[in-house]
Amino acid sequence: MENNRKDTFLMITLRDYQVENSNKALSILEQYGIVYLSMEVRSGKTLTALQTANMCNVQNVLFITKKKAISSITSDYNLLSPGYRIAVINYESIHKIDLSHYDLFIIDEAHSLGAFPKQSNRAKNINTGFKPVIYLSGTPTPESWSQLYHQFKISKNTPFKLYPNFYKWAAKYVNIKKKMIAGNMINDYSNANIEEIQKVTKHIFISYTQKEAGFEQTINEKIITVPMTEQTKTLIKRLEKDLVIEGQNEIILADTPVKLMQKVHQLSSGTIKFESGNYGILDKSKAIYIKELFKGQKIAIFYKFKAEFELLKEIFTDWTNDLEEFNSDNNKTFLVQIVSGREGINLSIADSLVFYNIDFSATSYFQARDRLTSKTRTKENNVYWIFSDVGFENKVYNTVKNKTNFTKAHYVRG
Repeated sequence: MENNRKDTFLMITLRDYQVENSNKALSILEQYGIVYLSMEVRSGKTLTALQTANMCNVQNVLFITKKKAISSITSDYNLLSPGYRIAVINYESIHKIDLSHYDLFIIDEAHSLGAFPKQSNRAKNINTGFKPVIYLSGTPTPESWSQLYHQFKISKNTPFKLYPNFYKWAAKYVNIKKKMIAGNMINDYSNANIEEIQKVTKHIFISYTQKEAGFEQTINEKIITVPMTEQTKTLIKRLEKDLVIEGQNEIILADTPVKLMQKVHQLSSGTIKFESGNYGILDKSKAIYIKELFKGQKIAIFYKFKAEFELLKEIFTDWTNDLEEFNSDNNKTFLVQIVSGREGINLSIADSLVFYNIDFSATSYFQARDRLTSKTRTKENNVYWIFSDVGFENKVYNTVKNKTNFTKAHYVRG
């Protein structure tokens, strides 16, 4: 790549560390064709990536991200006012565009491409060839270092170019074990050899922490247990005993350990998805408690299931899921699904984050709880977990905070 730096007038002043990391990233891009900005959330990796692209000799940049982050990224691009054109799209829209039109790619939340051993459809749809790629993620390997292979496979500049598929790569870089899934013994590829992988990847990573960026806030987490109705307690006990509850029009079926885990998790927060696909709202205790506890505060509430969204809308009538509306109206409560809202959105205007439920993913835990953090925030980062007195949310919490996904095995073990 030619080192053709553009002295474009900046509408925003970058922080010193962003300028420094942009220069480092440019040097790595020029030498290796890819660079990975492994910067913690809210440490400015988007602007760092946009400025890195601004120093490259490119005309058209494609920025691939989550749908909820598009407006924020577009805003940063307009503030920076770089000397290239940009298209910002979500992952689900990749198949609609011609990738050959673009000179450089920025892959946001790149860890979402890391499924293994099989490559995800999302990753299959991205082929950047030998063109430069800037990867962004605060958690490149949230569950296993084996997640790196397919992230890099979208580029012909991958450091793993000697290995045409994951299985050949794993023979070199993974301590392959066996595990039982649904009664079948299969290969477990999650135990990657980190030291060996770092030997061939360390040179393309730039890591930066919130502490290095000057963030002084810490996340204050508080768990609150809410008593649910006797009906909810009775339903859970009955389902655990009989594995099925038949009503006049609907059935709750938990004929496998996984389905039992899911149904109990739903019921303990007051909703249920029936076997027909319909949902029911059974217990509003959690939502009512949240409304009373945070009266007068500007809060954002994370929920897990679609039915919980419907329940919350009934209690919080002044709700929105539009970030711009939330930022401009102090009377609005922001409702957002955990997985879709855990990345790419800034909720620092909120007084507190409230988790109506908890996801089984460690990635969801670490990323979603950090949505308040901002360099300019002066309030404490208060995060509240609202758990029931009949569910197993505490078990999930204690598992995911140790960087482990909660699974059926954890549930069965109790």
